Amino acid sequence: MVVDANQRNLPLARGDFQEIFPFLTADESELFCSYLEVQEWPVDGVLMQDGDTGDFMGFLIDGRLAVKKETSFPGKHTLVAILERGSMVGEIAVIEPSPRNATVVAAEKSTLLILTREGLDRLLDEHHELGIKLLKRIIHVLGSRLRKASERLALLL
Repeated sequence: MVVDANQRNLPLARGDFQEIFPFLTADESELFCSYLEVQEWPVDGVLMQDGDTGDFMGFLIDGRLAVKKETSFPGKHTLVAILERGSMVGEIAVIEPSPRNATVVAAEKSTLLILTREGLDRLLDEHHELGIKLLKRIIHVLGSRLRKASERLALLL
C-alpha cells in the first residue's frame, strides 16, 4: 500500500509509520513525510562516502545498508554496522556541513526516505514542535551509538 502524504506517493502503509518513526504519532509521521523524498539504491550502490560533505540523512524503509570505515590498508574496510528497516543514517549531515565519517553501501537493494538539511530547516520553521521531536530522536540515536562505540573500545583496551 502507498500513503499519499500531502500529494507524495510514499511506499509505506499507514501502519509502517510506527516502525520507521517510533518517536512520532501516525499523524505526525504523515506530516513529516511531506518533507521527505524517496530514493532507491541498487546492491553495492554508495549512499555516502567517508570524507565527502553531505547534506542529507535517510530513514531506511526497505533493504539493508553496510556502514564501513576504511582501515590503514588502502582499499580495505572494517564493517562497523549493518542497518535494517527503521534505521537512521547520515543524521549529522542535516545538523552541520561536516565530512561524512563512514562509507555507507547498499548491502541489498535499498529504499530510503531522504531529509535534506534544507528540508530540516523548513520543518523547524513551519512545524517547530515536530522538528524538535526529530532533533531529540537524532540525539537519542547518536547517544546510543556513542555508548556502543565506547563499550567496544573499552573491550579492546
